Amino acid sequence: MATDLQDLSRRLFATADQLWTNSSLRPDQYAQPVLALIALRQMEAKFDKVHAELAPQFKGRLKATPADYQARGAVYLPENARFSKLLSLPGTADLGAALNAAMKAVGDHNPDLAGALPQGYSGLPSSVLQELLRLLAPLKIEGDAYGLVFEYFMGQFASSFMQKGGEYFTPASIVKLIVEVIEPYHGTIFDPACGSGGMFVHSAEFVRRHHRAPESEISVHGVEKMSDTLRLCRLNLAVHGLSGDLRESNSYYDDPHKLIGRFDFVMANPPFNQPEVDRAKLVNEAGKVDARFPLGLPSVNNANYLWISLFYAALKPTGRAGFVMANSASDASGSERELRRKLIETGAVDCIVSVGPNMFFTVTLPVTLWFLDKGKAKSPRGDQVLFVDARHLYRQVTRANRVFDPDQVEFLANIVRLWRGEDAEAMQGSFPRLSEAFPDMNYRDVPGLCRAATRKEIAAQDWSLNPGRYVGVAPGQKQEDDEFRVKLEALQEELEELNAEAAQLQALIAQNVVELIEA
Repeated sequence: MATDLQDLSRRLFATADQLWTNSSLRPDQYAQPVLALIALRQMEAKFDKVHAELAPQFKGRLKATPADYQARGAVYLPENARFSKLLSLPGTADLGAALNAAMKAVGDHNPDLAGALPQGYSGLPSSVLQELLRLLAPLKIEGDAYGLVFEYFMGQFASSFMQKGGEYFTPASIVKLIVEVIEPYHGTIFDPACGSGGMFVHSAEFVRRHHRAPESEISVHGVEKMSDTLRLCRLNLAVHGLSGDLRESNSYYDDPHKLIGRFDFVMANPPFNQPEVDRAKLVNEAGKVDARFPLGLPSVNNANYLWISLFYAALKPTGRAGFVMANSASDASGSERELRRKLIETGAVDCIVSVGPNMFFTVTLPVTLWFLDKGKAKSPRGDQVLFVDARHLYRQVTRANRVFDPDQVEFLANIVRLWRGEDAEAMQGSFPRLSEAFPDMNYRDVPGLCRAATRKEIAAQDWSLNPGRYVGVAPGQKQEDDEFRVKLEALQEELEELNAEAAQLQALIAQNVVELIEA
């Protein structure tokens, strides 16, 4: 059953109202207790399914062990840690203590989750906890449930705490498109800004959809600098039957995975336009730039090209990367243009996709998806980059939010497959649209949709990777002023960042005023 976003929103809004009115939690803390409760519910559904499968093998006194459940991708739940058991407790029960005991029991029986579950339920009234359980019991969520809920809470009730583009949970349809293009059938996957782990979850779903077992086909490796978010990631992986090598660290300065040339796939949604990275820490005493940044360091106070360089460095000679990037990075001038030129000349830039605005829950910014393929340099396409304009493809979910539908994701990924000479996929209903654009199922440039440009053509455009400069417009559509659009998008990014800073300052001022009044 697909996620009913409207029902999800209604229930989560009611849940947040309970916490807002009847607890002392700050808005940015709402996600933690709710995510863990949803996790228990999801865990129990998988536990019950595996329990039924194991029952014929264990009769009489012979009991299945936690390892038996874990081997089948389920989290083992002792009886006191099951959502249904907690939901059925009488109104007189100390539900906070029961939930703390449940969370501890889950960690005790599942080493991957040790320390990942919250233990602060005793601070919430039992009546509030009972209402939370009742509200969350009917939810049916697929995919990266925890990222979705985390995004909702942050967007609706704590927007002042996280407003910059790359600090969000990445919407599922964006992640699915990245996964479909890089095709992580088998190998090592790295996300140096892993957040709640959505990239890993959707990679596993991709593997399952192609009739393979992700626990044996892929291994995941992540870095996240926020300890609370890393706990959510561990929880997310466990509920989806995955485990991974996840490290709490800062990817700018630390390299806990020894990433150089190590990974088959890199996937990420890094913070956009992040300033104040201490570049002195990226150079050794001899003045040599850290090998994780082989393109060099930008001279501007912006980390976009540090991330791009790091992604490139982490790939094996045949590795592929897919990541979200601020639109401005495609046309950035000065030192960033020089770094972009170096990257293009390696032949590793595979495909660039323009995505329209409102695809993220809490920002309006349009973004660009970049895809690298180190193995492409030696292929017949080594001198080319495929540009795709996907701004006209979306489904309007609410006034302020859009998504790619499954057939649209498949259609965009099939454009890349045809360009690579691969067979198109037809699992999600994309063939009517695909056959209209490519009647003989062979790649061709389609005005307003896609174009393969040579390195010489890209050099003539000042090494721009903005699809709008290459794709053109469909017949009958009006040609945009590309220069004006690029400048307008850059101004929009700047405005988003200024709004974020203003919101943070407003929250800080309000907090200081409260402290002064209470002093």
